[in-house]
Amino acid sequence: MFRAAVVMVLLASAAALAEAPQVITEKGKDHFETVFSPGGRLQLEVRSGDVHISGTGSDRLSVRYEGAKGGEIDEVEVRFQRAGAGGSLKISGGPRNDFHIRIEVPRESALHVRMSFGALEIEQVHGSKDVEVYAGQLNIDMGNPTDYAHIDASVTTGALNSGPLGLSKGGLFRSFKKEGPGKYRLHAHVGSGEINLR
Repeated sequence: MFRAAVVMVLLASAAALAEAPQVITEKGKDHFETVFSPGGRLQLEVRSGDVHISGTGSDRLSVRYEGAKGGEIDEVEVRFQRAGAGGSLKISGGPRNDFHIRIEVPRESALHVRMSFGALEIEQVHGSKDVEVYAGQLNIDMGNPTDYAHIDASVTTGALNSGPLGLSKGGLFRSFKKEGPGKYRLHAHVGSGEINLR
């Protein structure tokens, strides 16, 4: 009986460890890659720059970045924390200007993105998107609007454009909301700048 109880405790401990979030931190490298399950949710906090997020047919999360000059990536840090089928990714450090970040995720992914300044583009990602940029330009390849149950987009100062939605607004406190028959949700906000939903 005692031996069985010990085995049960050990199995429970092993299961708890297996379910614990996995944290990966890398610094000074020009490439980061890890397994990421299709259908997972990625919470992304990314530093300012020129950022491009694209969906692929793989089961990998891949990050590449480069500065205008060699050696500028030495202080770039990538921190990924796995949580269930998803995880969180934080990219910080590096040069102040002319910094390019390319992120690839499984095509079927849900995104939650927060970025301070710069240009952010998202394409070929089929899933819910919750994206906010403090100042800059946000371009989202949204696909078919009927794939979404809810769409809302807003700018505090700037322009809000979408060909598929028949939307073109500019000025202060511009916003748009739409309900639909789909299963995804899209939230896009820019404090000062421009949103283009394609």
